Amino acid sequence: MKYLILGSKGQIGSHLFNYLKQKGYQVDGFDIVNSEKEDLRIQNNELLDLKIKNSDFVYFLAFDVGGSRYLKQYQNTFEFINNNSKIMDVTFTSLKKYKKPFIFASSQMSAMDYSSYGTLKKIGEYYTKSLGGLNTRFWNVYGIEKDFEKSHVITDFIQKAIKTKKIDMITDGVEERQFLFAEDCCECLLKLSQIYNDIDRKDEYHVSNFEWTKVIDIAKIISKYIPCEIVPSNNSDDVQKNLKNDPNKNILKYWSPKTSLDTGIQEIIKYYKNV
Repeated sequence: MKYLILGSKGQIGSHLFNYLKQKGYQVDGFDIVNSEKEDLRIQNNELLDLKIKNSDFVYFLAFDVGGSRYLKQYQNTFEFINNNSKIMDVTFTSLKKYKKPFIFASSQMSAMDYSSYGTLKKIGEYYTKSLGGLNTRFWNVYGIEKDFEKSHVITDFIQKAIKTKKIDMITDGVEERQFLFAEDCCECLLKLSQIYNDIDRKDEYHVSNFEWTKVIDIAKIISKYIPCEIVPSNNSDDVQKNLKNDPNKNILKYWSPKTSLDTGIQEIIKYYKNV
């Protein structure tokens, strides 16, 4: 099995690339960070076509996205909407051309029609269904990140705690989220590729730890291991508007998460303290 990861330098893609390599699989990546030629917005991209043609299975993880700070600033801009529309147009066209099995990385926010990001992911789900691919909705996958402009809440809080001894929050922290450790996410994505032909496309597959946690409690867990001040703001969550959609648990028939939130946070802290 030769895997191709579109978005191989991203939050999920970079972890998946290393995970599959360590498991002994053939893995190829495609990401604009590698080269301008690996820009999924380029129409009739011959390099993309070649890589998809030569692969056995494709993970479509590429998207212009980041954590709450990034989404709050950019998701309603022309550039954000245009970038992601082009990425989907080019990529789904190539996947259709070569009829490759693939997984599309959607988001639990695809059920939030007031969000342009969620709406774009929902469109991606319709593309995927039309081509017989497999949709997965991710719930706040966290792990080591290198692009801190796009960092997600756990990495963001850890960086602040290490550098300033203070977690300066952008909300009051009462919003609840579900989080999934990157290693668990990679295990799930590999499993789904292995059972791809047997899985029912009519079901929804949400990839989560299936536990609700307040964002302020994330800060409190981090402060146990990095003594720091926690400073909530007076702002409420205006990205997801405190909306909670309970995840579908169909995925648990095939896979279940292994890493507790506390353990996952400790692993990330250990990494950033040593770099």
